[in-house]
Amino acid sequence: MSERSLTNSWYGMSLLCPPHSSLPFLQLCHSLFQVQAMMKTMSSGNCTLNVPAKNSYRMVVLGASRVGKSSIVSRFLNGRFEDQYTPTIEDFHRKVYNIRGDMYQLDILDTSGNHPFPAMRRLSILTGDVFILVFSLDNRESFDEVKRLQKQILEVKSCLKNKTKESADLPMVICGNKNDHGEIHRKVRSDEGENLVSSDENCAYFEVSAKKNTNVDEMFYVLFSMAKLPHEMSPALHRKISIQYGDTFQQKSFRMRRVKDMDAYGMISPFARRPSVNSDLKYIKSKVLREGQSREREKCTIQ
Repeated sequence: MSERSLTNSWYGMSLLCPPHSSLPFLQLCHSLFQVQAMMKTMSSGNCTLNVPAKNSYRMVVLGASRVGKSSIVSRFLNGRFEDQYTPTIEDFHRKVYNIRGDMYQLDILDTSGNHPFPAMRRLSILTGDVFILVFSLDNRESFDEVKRLQKQILEVKSCLKNKTKESADLPMVICGNKNDHGEIHRKVRSDEGENLVSSDENCAYFEVSAKKNTNVDEMFYVLFSMAKLPHEMSPALHRKISIQYGDTFQQKSFRMRRVKDMDAYGMISPFARRPSVNSDLKYIKSKVLREGQSREREKCTIQ
């Protein structure tokens, strides 16, 4: 919402409020001015968080439709579970951390289960640093989809790895969701999931329940450990900070003043926008070309 929209909303509501309701009207004005001030702070750059590029990561969540990808992301970000199902096209979230004085940024790409644009899915894989593949324990087809996705990720990232000469590992968690439904509804055995990760030390298998919040924190802890990221990024191991403290988020005194006995805290960025396709392509191109050094122009297939 723009500042003009907020001003118009304030004026329109003032016309609707009768004189005898002055107290609710003042409270309403106060709330609108708070939102307007917060947006000014964000737009003026006072809340800009300078995160080093080496501490910026992207987590990509993939899987079939209706397996609970967005529910797991919601648990991670807000500790909540939504009963109502809403199909995901593609959701982008950003969380920033101050961990022992160092800034980190985690971008989360919650992808569509339908994959209407295969090229976009490949681009998401190319730009991903850590992966969560989700299937439903009561749905055999969703497990088969995870097996296809795992194979595709390994192939696409291997192509990029060969061109950039990187030796980085590929942290991945395969997640069987809805283990609260009971054994009578189970269509995928535990050993089948474990077999998918048995030959890769950078891949782990978890059976979780986003609804009951079972094993979700443990799953993120292991994923970040495999990626050699601070384990304090896990939902249960840092203090959640409101956006109202965003302008002091980087200040060294903030930890001492606001977060006693804690050296890690995180904040969801409410106005984060997904980088454009062009930005993602430039990022991949820069990795392949190694800052302009001449290379054979073979390209990983993204179309």
